Amino acid sequence: MENNAKQAYYEDFTKPIVKTGRWTLFVTVALSFLPPLYLWIRYGALPPLKSIFTGWFLIASIYGSYYIVEPISYFPVLGVAGTYMVCLAGNIGNMRVPCAAVAQEALKVAPGTKKAELVATLGIAGSIITNLIVVTIAAIAGNSLMNIFPPVVLKAFDFVLPSIFGSMFAMFAVKYPKYGAFAISLTLFLLGVVKVLPVWLLIPVCVFSTILFATKSYKKKSSQQYKDISYGREN
Repeated sequence: MENNAKQAYYEDFTKPIVKTGRWTLFVTVALSFLPPLYLWIRYGALPPLKSIFTGWFLIASIYGSYYIVEPISYFPVLGVAGTYMVCLAGNIGNMRVPCAAVAQEALKVAPGTKKAELVATLGIAGSIITNLIVVTIAAIAGNSLMNIFPPVVLKAFDFVLPSIFGSMFAMFAVKYPKYGAFAISLTLFLLGVVKVLPVWLLIPVCVFSTILFATKSYKKKSSQQYKDISYGREN
């Protein structure tokens, strides 16, 4: 019965999502080249090839690690559908992941399950619709509002992203304190003691070290529980 449910879930939900997600993202990648192609064809604005590769290398050196870190670290929360959606919509760390995590927390579903994936999909869809409305309003009236806000309010926007990541970390660290303590200890050690790792390398080191620690701890705990059960049966 359980195998039939999993197969039905794959055929009716996961498979169509993957099929649609692939061509949607490929089309998005192709469309991303339209603005520079238009500027080149219409106005002849074509930078030297050296400048293009230099700009690409600078961006890749800063954000290249995110291409590996974000899909792996966010996938347990987002699921298949959520991953396709956030790659298309953007604002992954500062909006989509928190919305998915809060939706799962509100409905008390375990991360990594099929129910969690469905809840995350709905939460992300709601955030995209809300974001579209807010961005539209902000695009029309945002400049006027920014002129009205006092400097202290404008300065506060610099702390929005760190606050979001901090609250997300606290939410998961409360549920898994051992993993949270390891992650924050390792980060503080690398920042305060080692001080030789660049930022682009610091992030994947902390993320994958925490994943490795959590995986080994979970396997060790599961193995010990299995031994305890086996020992109890023997007695």
